[in-house]
Amino acid sequence: MRTLFLLHVMILLLFATSQAQEFLPELVKRVKPSSVSIETFNTRGETVSRGSGFFIANDRIITNRHVIERSNRVVVTLVDGKKFVAKGVLAVDGEGDLALLQVEVPTGLARPLPIVARVPQEGESIVVIGNPFGLEGSVSDGIVSAVREISGYGKIIQITAPISPGSSGSPVVNMYGQVVGVATLQAAEGQSLNFAVPAQRISQLKVNELQTVAALSADSQRNKRANAERSYSQGVAQLSRDDYARALPFFEKAAELDSNYAEAWYQAGFTYGALGRHQDALKASKQAAKLRPEWPETFVNIGASSFALGDFKEASEAYKTAIRLDDDNPDIQYAYGLTLNKLSKPDEEILAYRRAVALKPDHANALEKLGQAYFKKKRWAEAIATFDQLLIYKPEAKNYNFLGESYFETEKYEEALTAFNNAVGYDADLDQARYNLGRTYVKLKNPAMAQVQYEILRNSRSDWADRLLVIINP
Repeated sequence: MRTLFLLHVMILLLFATSQAQEFLPELVKRVKPSSVSIETFNTRGETVSRGSGFFIANDRIITNRHVIERSNRVVVTLVDGKKFVAKGVLAVDGEGDLALLQVEVPTGLARPLPIVARVPQEGESIVVIGNPFGLEGSVSDGIVSAVREISGYGKIIQITAPISPGSSGSPVVNMYGQVVGVATLQAAEGQSLNFAVPAQRISQLKVNELQTVAALSADSQRNKRANAERSYSQGVAQLSRDDYARALPFFEKAAELDSNYAEAWYQAGFTYGALGRHQDALKASKQAAKLRPEWPETFVNIGASSFALGDFKEASEAYKTAIRLDDDNPDIQYAYGLTLNKLSKPDEEILAYRRAVALKPDHANALEKLGQAYFKKKRWAEAIATFDQLLIYKPEAKNYNFLGESYFETEKYEEALTAFNNAVGYDADLDQARYNLGRTYVKLKNPAMAQVQYEILRNSRSDWADRLLVIINP
C-alpha cells in the first residue's frame, strides 16, 4: 500500500513539473514583446552602451539610469526589430538606478507589463527577459534567493537568474507575468553584482517635464548630486552582499562629490559602524543628521556608535530623538532599553522593552531583556509571563532556566521542575540549570534525584557541584 502511495506522489510531482515546463514557454511568449533592447550613442554617432528595458505604458519604458547616462541619443529596438528614437527622459531615480523614457511607437506595438508593489518572497520563481549584447529576447529563469533590507535605502532583491552585460534594465517577472523588479548589473572593481531593484520604486518615480537625453547627460556631468548618486548606487550594490569593506569607498566618494548628500553620509556612517570604526561612524552620522535632522535613522546610527564607544548618555539622547521622530519602531525602543540598562535606569529600561513588545509582540530580543529586567527587579509574576511568551519564539535552555528560577522564587516547585528539565533537555551542558534542577528536587523532598544531578555536575568538574552539595547536605 505504501509503495502505491509513493508511486502516486511521484506521478503527481512529475505531472506538476511537466505543467510548469509547459507554462514557462507560454509566460515567456507573453512577456517577451514587452522587453526592448536599448542602445545609446554619443554626438559622433558612436555606441556608448547597450542595455534593456520594458514598457510600463504605451509610450513609457523603464531602464537603468546607468544605461542611458553619458549619451546623446537613445535608440529602442522592439522584439520584432523595429527601431525608435526615445524622445527623452521623464523621471530618474538615481539611488535606485532607474530612468523612465518616453518613446512614441505605433498603436499596438507596445505591450505594457503590469507592475506589482509587493516585494517577492524568498524562493519565489522569477524570469528575466533581457537583451545581452543585442541578442534580443534572451531568457533566464531562477528564484529570489534573498530580499535584503538595507538601512537607509530600503529593500533590494537578490536573484539566481544571471544578468549578462546588456541585460541591465530587464524586467524581472513572477509566474503571473507581473514585474516584481528591475534587473541591474553593477560592475565595480572587477566584480559583476547581479540584483534587482523592487518594482515598488517604479511607482514612486516623480514624473517631470520631458528632458532630452542629451540635456540629462549634460546636467549629470555638471551636477554633483548625479555623480554622487552613481557612486552611491554602486555602494548599495556591495551592501546587497553585506560587503561593507567594498561598499565604504563608494559612499566616501559620494559624500566627497557632494558634501550635502545626507544619504551618502548616512551610509558611510552605517558602513563605518559595521566595520567597527565607530569614531568615523559617529562623525559621518552626525553630518547626516545635520543635513537631515528629521531622519530618525541618522540618530539610530549615532546611538549605535555612541553605545559602542561607551558613551551611553549620548547614545540615550540620540535614541530619544529617534523615538520622537519615529515612535512606531520597536527596534529603536529596544536599543533605547539596552542603553538605559547601561545607565542603571531599570524602570525606564522596562518601559522601553514593553513599548518594543507592544509594537512587535514577537520581538524575541526585547522579550528576553524584558524578562531579565523583571527578574532582576524580583517582579516574579511578570517575569514568568514574559518568559512564557518568549519561549514561543525562542525556546532556548537559558530562557527555560530563567522561567524555572522565577517559578522557584514563587515556591511553585513543580512548575520550576518542568522548566529546568526543559532547560537541560535543550542543553545538557548548562550546569546552572542542572544545579537548579537539583535544588528543586531537594525542595520536593526527592534527595535521590538531587544526588543524580550532583554526580553529573561533579563528573563534569563544574563549579556548581559544590554549591548543590551544600544544599543536599546542609
